Amino acid sequence: MQHVGRRGGHAATVGLAATGAGLVILVASRVGPRLRGATPTERAGPLPGDELVSAPTLVATHAITIDAPPATVWPWIAQIGQERAGFYSLAWVENLAGCRIVNADRIHPEWQSPALGDVVRLHPEIGLRIAVLQPGHALVLSSQGAIDARGEQMAGQGFDFSWAFVVRADGEETRLLTRERYAAAGPAGALSTRLGASISTAMTAAMLRGVRARCAGR
Repeated sequence: MQHVGRRGGHAATVGLAATGAGLVILVASRVGPRLRGATPTERAGPLPGDELVSAPTLVATHAITIDAPPATVWPWIAQIGQERAGFYSLAWVENLAGCRIVNADRIHPEWQSPALGDVVRLHPEIGLRIAVLQPGHALVLSSQGAIDARGEQMAGQGFDFSWAFVVRADGEETRLLTRERYAAAGPAGALSTRLGASISTAMTAAMLRGVRARCAGR
């Protein structure tokens, strides 16, 4: 799998380009409705895309319950991306790192047909690939084939990375799960993954709440 540099994941981009914002993010993650995280069973269980990083050095699984059916939740996931609907998280923090994200508050029909191999940008200089796609259920981004702003394959040492979004029916509600899997390359990569995962906890909490609010029409 292609190694991405210290900006190789969404959280790592924010962490390394704007480390001073870390405390702000961690405080912000505690504002608003409390996030009901992944259960032990969800954390231990397999998710689509786990095979993309087969020997991870760090795994982070997050989840939230949304009072809406999967068919309402999935369109928000289908359109994620820096050049599309954003990530429904703390855009002002992401934009401190130059992400240039504007979070959408509606479903865009023109962004509802993601395909395997499509580029989903996290930052103008970082694009991951859709490596697993199960429409209505799962979308997984991978550092394999990651590209830069010029559309050229990214090089460098840091860590391999996958980012899964999984929509599951839970009675009349939906469980939305995310999972990041990192495989660090050397001490520098290990440091990057630890920093990235710590900050990502806050950013993911905000993102999941953002999806929930949009599904509720707020």
